[in-house]
Amino acid sequence: MARTRFIKDTGLTARMTLVMFLLGALFVGLIAILMGVAAGSGNTGFVPLIGIIGLGMAWFQWYNSDTVALKAMGARVVTPQQAPELHAMIDRLCAMADMPKPRVAVSDTDMPNAFATGRSPERSAICVTRGLMRRLDAEELEGVLAHELSHVAHRDVLVMTMASSAGIVAGMLTQGARFGAIFGGGRGRQNSGPPFWIIVLVVSLVVYAVSFFLTRVLSRYRELTADRAAAFLTQKPTALASALTKITGDISSIPNRDLRGAQAMNAFFITPAISGMSMKTLTSTHPSLEQRLEQLAKVATELGRPMDGGPAGGPGGPGLPPGPQGPHG
Repeated sequence: MARTRFIKDTGLTARMTLVMFLLGALFVGLIAILMGVAAGSGNTGFVPLIGIIGLGMAWFQWYNSDTVALKAMGARVVTPQQAPELHAMIDRLCAMADMPKPRVAVSDTDMPNAFATGRSPERSAICVTRGLMRRLDAEELEGVLAHELSHVAHRDVLVMTMASSAGIVAGMLTQGARFGAIFGGGRGRQNSGPPFWIIVLVVSLVVYAVSFFLTRVLSRYRELTADRAAAFLTQKPTALASALTKITGDISSIPNRDLRGAQAMNAFFITPAISGMSMKTLTSTHPSLEQRLEQLAKVATELGRPMDGGPAGGPGGPGLPPGPQGPHG
């Protein structure tokens, strides 16, 4: 990660490295297998096309990740004059974390949420919704913003974006294979093996399934890391816990139509846009609210600040950490 005052997490770094290695190998293997199958089945015209599409998707995901994410949420970048309080809060947090300030964007949706996007700390954006700003007080909003800034500092937003490339390409190829089946795509003229579209479909489904679960395992861990890093930076784990509780509870009041329209961004939201479902599943992009609150309670104990807002019990005195723990790492 870039050197900032957010606490480091070697577990996150190790997981990001492993996921990127495995998905990179999977992505290269997908392209190589499909190019080989295309050549062997007599569909030689597909060979260069598959390679170009694969490389093009990876580059597009890397270069335009921030723009695509903001457009997906109908968000617009705002100036300090348009959102002075929001900018002032992010300015202060960036100074505390010793990191570059990202662009600041606002989405007009009433759904309470926030996300970070971008290929690097220098090319990143933090987006909050109108619904979030309307529901949270200043300390709660600060906790959410610190959480999103932690994603930028740890560079896990870029890793999640790139990790999704293999799944996206596999999904496209799956649709293409179904199209070929419907319209009679079959064996090459000199090949008595399985039809080309069947091989494409099977390989693509396997790649999509593996990438689906790998990215979700990483996503759940990175959310816990961001919660912890934000709590140590702001020294207010209770505020972040309150924000997470409010967001999770209020999402259930958002119309299902609006939630469905935003679910493509679930892996990037601070809380997924899902109502009335348990998060304790292998397909979840986030840890459960109970897990997150339990971790923040432990952080509060480390800082000597009870989650009920009572007086601190640590040797550092009221409002002070009990020892050397803090946002540096």
